[in-house]
Amino acid sequence: MHYYVHIPFCKSRCAYCDFFSTTQLARREAYVDALLCEIALRRNGTASTIYLGGGTPSVLPPDAIRRIIQAIDSSPSPSVEITMEANPGDLTLDTLNALRAVGINRLSIGIQSFQDDLLRMIGRRHNAQQAQQAVRDAQQAGFSNISIDLMYGLPGQSFEQWKTDIETALCLNVQHISCYCLSYETGTRLTRLLQRGEIKEQDDDTLNTMYDYLCEQLKTHGYEHYEVSNFALPRFHSQHNSCYWADKSYIGFGAGAHSYDAERRIRSWNVSDLEPYIAAMKSTNQGLAADQVYEEEQINDEQHRMEQIMLGLRTSSGIPQTLIIDSPALHRYLEEDMIRLANQHYIATQKGIHLLNRIIEDLV
Repeated sequence: MHYYVHIPFCKSRCAYCDFFSTTQLARREAYVDALLCEIALRRNGTASTIYLGGGTPSVLPPDAIRRIIQAIDSSPSPSVEITMEANPGDLTLDTLNALRAVGINRLSIGIQSFQDDLLRMIGRRHNAQQAQQAVRDAQQAGFSNISIDLMYGLPGQSFEQWKTDIETALCLNVQHISCYCLSYETGTRLTRLLQRGEIKEQDDDTLNTMYDYLCEQLKTHGYEHYEVSNFALPRFHSQHNSCYWADKSYIGFGAGAHSYDAERRIRSWNVSDLEPYIAAMKSTNQGLAADQVYEEEQINDEQHRMEQIMLGLRTSSGIPQTLIIDSPALHRYLEEDMIRLANQHYIATQKGIHLLNRIIEDLV
């Protein structure tokens, strides 16, 4: 089984983030206890992957990480990918050695940019030097599967800055790079600044130029472009994230976490609220039966087909030809080289990726 653990704590809120998170760090211990209760109630077999996301999991002490991993699988196979997201400012060499010792074997470091002015603007609490040092320290601690996150399309970000960020990332010799275009989500500080006219959104031509340069450079340096936003050296694709795109089951623990039962086609999620979650987990009798904590929905055949198209077209594997039958839009996109057919799968081309949201909308 693939397991996700949501750690919602952050020392500060980033200006672009709309994930469920809280700065109530004093509740960390109570939250971990609640997590352990939920894991005991809902775990379902040995782990194929474990992913600690957030929030900022690196604000937890290594011993808390150990307890969570052990509760999920007391003796995970050495081949099990155990990922933890981390903020560069939390990663001292001692901490990294401790994380290796408790079972973390893959790091996802949220760098976002190597430009100090951009980091300040989006509310990150590390600087460029700390970001590079965190990667070097992780390598010194023995981590051989490291992913870093970068962002493009930031307000005021120049193409030259983006080129420098990519060059810096490549010099670090990490195994995986995730690159996300900034999206303005409802309720975030950047969205409010945009609405007030204090910042400007990057135009589509600039975003496409940044993205194409990214793809070209990473491919030249041996990275496989296996999902729209994800690039990896051979054999270093994210096993956990790939389960989402491949329509596999996973269980999510923690406030705001989602789960999916692929066999029964049921999606479920926990309440995105710290205190109700902790309170429910304290009660062994109530547990996840509390309506205010846990909800689910049945996915019908048409919804399932649509989700397979939406997720599958994001990957280099594409979608089975049988998912789309006699679609005029499909024929048009094939003629326009937005989609290609290979090995009985429809795959978005580089040209098509620029318009992927529209393509998906037309095909579903």
